[in-house]
Amino acid sequence: MMQSAIEYDWFARRAVYSPLAIALKEAESGRVLTYSALNDAANAAAMRLQSECGVKLGDRVAILAENSLEHLILLGAAQKLGFTLVPLNFRLTAAELDVVLSDSAPRVVLVEEKYRHVLENVASARSVSKILSLTEWFVSTSQTKHESYLDAHIMPDLPLLLLYTSGTTGIPKGAIYSHKMLFWNSMNTGMSWDLTSEDCTVDCLPLFHTGGWNVLLTPLLHRGGTTILMKKFDANVVLRLLEEERCTLFMGVPTVLQMLASSPEFPKTDLSAMRYVVAGGEPMPLPLIETWQQRGIAVRQGYGLTEVGPNIFSLHQADAMRKIGSIGRPNFYVQARLVDDNGNDVGANEAGELIVRGPMVTPGYWQKPEATRDAFREGGWFCTGDIARRDDEGYYYITDRKKNMYISGGENVYPAEIERVLYTHEAVAEAAVIGVSDAQWGEVGKAFVVLKHPKTALNLDVEAVRQYCRERLAAYKVPKYVEFLEELPKNDAGKINKKILR
Repeated sequence: MMQSAIEYDWFARRAVYSPLAIALKEAESGRVLTYSALNDAANAAAMRLQSECGVKLGDRVAILAENSLEHLILLGAAQKLGFTLVPLNFRLTAAELDVVLSDSAPRVVLVEEKYRHVLENVASARSVSKILSLTEWFVSTSQTKHESYLDAHIMPDLPLLLLYTSGTTGIPKGAIYSHKMLFWNSMNTGMSWDLTSEDCTVDCLPLFHTGGWNVLLTPLLHRGGTTILMKKFDANVVLRLLEEERCTLFMGVPTVLQMLASSPEFPKTDLSAMRYVVAGGEPMPLPLIETWQQRGIAVRQGYGLTEVGPNIFSLHQADAMRKIGSIGRPNFYVQARLVDDNGNDVGANEAGELIVRGPMVTPGYWQKPEATRDAFREGGWFCTGDIARRDDEGYYYITDRKKNMYISGGENVYPAEIERVLYTHEAVAEAAVIGVSDAQWGEVGKAFVVLKHPKTALNLDVEAVRQYCRERLAAYKVPKYVEFLEELPKNDAGKINKKILR
């Protein structure tokens, strides 16, 4: 049975229920969109894309730009017209963009002028029907008559977003993010985090990642809340906005939350409106959780992946200290299991691969049937590739990424366990551990360590680090090698990039 677009057209409904409420603010420009204005702009964009560019149900429309209000206008247009929005990573080289454009084959690309020169060197861009200037096109679109747009028939699994992720092969895969996923992620997020129309946040995560779109932004838009959109992260600016806008919640990867806590403005910033901060993307060091707790702000640990939600686990702030280090329990509409290599369920406090099922799971990868098949077990269970354990009360703890595990002398070693120990040292600011080849043991650990103060290096050398680990870990887990760096490489989402370290 065909379903009408109104079931997924959030902005049309919000324009009725809260037309004058602020949906979005752009931090750098000061531009503001109410829900009524956002819906008008999405209607106009949908009409022009259809009438002037020939965009129809199932086509792809790409955007190459820094975070902007236009991203959200296009999302609204996609909900109305039924095309798939492809947010391109503006940090990619021409060669890398060529792979993504070849795979997604968009009918239209809207490009911010500062990135047009990159696009001109992308071979597959020559096959795009229309390449439009983002600013010029939207300026003229704003003069288009605003009418209701209800022409498309949206099916639940129709791709709404194509979000490209790098797999273990290094070849980008387009994770299909469907209309159904957007809805159920919002339901899971709103119920587990108690989101309301009164909530306000700052979003500084890039919109070519699911975190920028779906951790807080789209769930808040669904509920009529307000998001302050930033083009790039700046700790002092974020703190200022959290105070001035009386923000009630904020999400960041641990690196971002550490940078905020390390800012000299942190102790002086009025954060009294904050209900909590959400940490996700990777395990949050325990000392950092305590730092935020000391400011009177609870930390909610979250967990998810591009392909499933992304918000599928959460730890309530009331449990932040009692269950420190846990990702919490599955959100309302999420089924979860821990299984061994043979697919058998493991018991409490035993490690196993986390697999999940529910309406928030991706239909698969764009034009990659083999990768899609490999990602699922029988019964529609998605394989996260993460190793976890579940305690006696049903709380889950991520042990490590399955692909990060290495085998030393026949023993499985999970780097995250070693990293958690390293982070407890008062001199350590950042740490990452990888497995490296070893003639005797097959693989051994190598730790990369960033110190809080350079002078600390006089008191913390390689042997001191190894001794610290030796006192807290089994011998086979102690890193054989330690290298001190000024900083650890990060990916676009702010997570530590172990590919570069390897």
